[in-house]
Amino acid sequence: MSLIIKNIIPVIHAKWLGTDETCPVDNVSIDSRSLQNNNGTLFFALVGHNHDGHHYIPNLIAKGVQNFVVNHIPDMLEGKANFLVVNDTLHSLQKFAAYYRMQFDFPVIGVTGSSGKTIVKEWLNFLLSPEYNIIRSPKSYNSQVGVPLSIIGINEKHNLGIFEAGISTVGEMDKLEAIIKPTIGILTNIGAAHDEGFESVAQKISEKIKLFQNAKILIYQKNPLIDDLLDKNIPTFSWSFEDRTADVFITKTAPDELEVHYRQQPFLLQLPFQDKASVENTISCLMVLLHFGYDKAVIKERLYNLYPVEMRLQVKNGIHNCTLIDDSYSSDYQSLKIALDFLEQHKTHQQKTIILSDIFQSGFPVEELYAKVARLLTNNKIERVIGIGETISRYLKDFPGFIAFKNTHDFLVQYNAASFQNETILIKGARTFHFEEIVTLLEEKTHETVLEINLNAISHNLNFYKSKLKPSTKIMVMVKAFGYGSGSFEIAKLLAHHKVDYLGVAFADEGIALRNAGIEMPIIVMNPENSAFSAMIAYHLEPEIYSPTVLKTFITLAQQKNLSNYPIHIKLDTGMHRLGFEENNLDDLISVLKNNNFVSVKSIFSHLSASDGPEFNDFTLQQIHTFDRWSQKIVSELNITPIRHILNTSGIYNFPDYQFDMVRLGIGLYGVGNDEEEMKHLENVGTLKTVILQTKEIQAGESVGYSRKFMATQTTKTATIPIGYADGIPRSWGNQKGYVMIKNQKAPIIGNICMDMLMVDITGIDCKEGDTVIIFGQQPRVTEIAKTIGTIPYEILTSISHRVKRIFFKE
Repeated sequence: MSLIIKNIIPVIHAKWLGTDETCPVDNVSIDSRSLQNNNGTLFFALVGHNHDGHHYIPNLIAKGVQNFVVNHIPDMLEGKANFLVVNDTLHSLQKFAAYYRMQFDFPVIGVTGSSGKTIVKEWLNFLLSPEYNIIRSPKSYNSQVGVPLSIIGINEKHNLGIFEAGISTVGEMDKLEAIIKPTIGILTNIGAAHDEGFESVAQKISEKIKLFQNAKILIYQKNPLIDDLLDKNIPTFSWSFEDRTADVFITKTAPDELEVHYRQQPFLLQLPFQDKASVENTISCLMVLLHFGYDKAVIKERLYNLYPVEMRLQVKNGIHNCTLIDDSYSSDYQSLKIALDFLEQHKTHQQKTIILSDIFQSGFPVEELYAKVARLLTNNKIERVIGIGETISRYLKDFPGFIAFKNTHDFLVQYNAASFQNETILIKGARTFHFEEIVTLLEEKTHETVLEINLNAISHNLNFYKSKLKPSTKIMVMVKAFGYGSGSFEIAKLLAHHKVDYLGVAFADEGIALRNAGIEMPIIVMNPENSAFSAMIAYHLEPEIYSPTVLKTFITLAQQKNLSNYPIHIKLDTGMHRLGFEENNLDDLISVLKNNNFVSVKSIFSHLSASDGPEFNDFTLQQIHTFDRWSQKIVSELNITPIRHILNTSGIYNFPDYQFDMVRLGIGLYGVGNDEEEMKHLENVGTLKTVILQTKEIQAGESVGYSRKFMATQTTKTATIPIGYADGIPRSWGNQKGYVMIKNQKAPIIGNICMDMLMVDITGIDCKEGDTVIIFGQQPRVTEIAKTIGTIPYEILTSISHRVKRIFFKE
């Protein structure tokens, strides 16, 4: 990108207020937290339901950013930077991207559908890259914001584009079509994803195919409903398993073999996959190769070499107290920028290392590319770079802290475990470098049971509850009990990235652990013990004060340490009868706090005991009104303006009219609501999975497990799974009450659950040792397990043992 401000002003219909219209723009940003922002950045201050980019402009100016697209100029900033004032910054970003797209004239493939978009895009990149210099959407950048950011990555050296477009409701695809302007369209599988945004399947298809209204060719699986909805002026190239009028007719001759009938010249195609989704995605890629006129021998060879696509950035525990960020299947310039931002968001140590392979398909001349890479690494304060590959070793050899290896084998041979300690390591390499071997080497060794935490789902759930709040309402998120079992450090880092106002923990040691992990935001300790007050002060943790005794003890300590206005949080007991000041304590509380400058009341709050039960609505309202009255008395008599808060997760959902100044989000963040209607809006966060350890076949009359609780009545195939009650699986979920998922089928748990293992009935399930087993996740949900055994989801989640490895990922 090489533009100047005055060229952009008319494109986005902006009002210019600045000092220098000739400022060059070499990158676009919407994220104030990115370390890649610099004096060549054009920052679009996007405004959403729960965020406003205008708030971060002063900090960006201080960091050297000079060019901003804004809805308004924030107070006191006029004349301090270049401002392009528009009515809608998102619309302006999209207009800018559409303008930028039209500066280039080469084939562009646009991909949409309910599923398979990212897989098809990545496979096409692999299949076509020997002949083309490709620009493609990084990761799953297919939204109203992601698409323009993807397009802006084009440069003069690219000669083919592959961009995916995703929509969730009507009126969105027209905007994406204007930005992508695909010359070749691919419609992948149409399924149930985002059904809630459309009145019917027909309406959803009609919206999606708007992406192809100006395409020169549309590739799709022939379908009567799609055919009826398509504009007859759009040329098509169709395929089918059933309709012989399709341009390409396909028959399955074996689970992993297709016979392709095209232009009266059938040929066999061997596939590396057998599942339905992968076969259909492979055929979409086949159709592109046929359209481009590739030789059949080349098609056969390249399709057979397709591979599973890892679409996730994963955070894992590494050896010697390291944290690994696993992005070991791609290496291109655009995805490197994303991975470095992810590294900054999720680092657990200040020391940052990157293991990086040669970079492919950048579109830049190689010398320019590595100069850009060097600037990225410098801006992101990477202390050590381990370069693997001949090209990166040649061009980054003078980079500070650079260590070169010719190939992955050389690195593995010379590997020294002691050289990796107390650091965050980004592992990013092209697939051909097999960096998964490096991940295996550096990953902390634990058993194969893992709890996968979906960071995208955490963000989604946070934004769902934020959507119920006024813009001025602050939000506190509970990360106690090891983040409800999900892992407090990574969750806290994500929440800091989302700029929530407070974190809440139960005990001081949880807060101290977060501080040691680099969390700097305010942390409230909800159940402070007097013995921990000194440590809390040392780590800048803020105590809940719930009784006259605790208050006087803390003030005495504050006086001894010569503290001034140390933040405290006053807990009122309005009916929970657990902790808190009651009405007869209020005068004493006010008397102690009046004219006291050792502490400062940062917030006053209470806790609802039954906000999830409609039958107790009157009691909940009584609690809320009592809290309002008591807290107003404290505020009035002390002449202070603290934050007031009483709503918990179910309170946010059921009583949004009583937000006061802040709310406290807990279990809802982790994907658990208090009823089915609320659950529809939440995404599953945690998936507990393991593998089949051993399979057996037992005969009628034989038993399984301790106390012979399961007796076979017929020949039964069983599988032993390496997870048990020591990992947090309730024993009451056994004996055919519960089940696990194997190959998308229910496998009942038979016999008593053991300490480290459980057994399941796999009769009729085509599976083998080493296959994946889902203990809970999308199915069964923890809510189902809790209901079946008569407990609550909190207990299920928080019981998962620390010996179960947590893996955090972001799509």
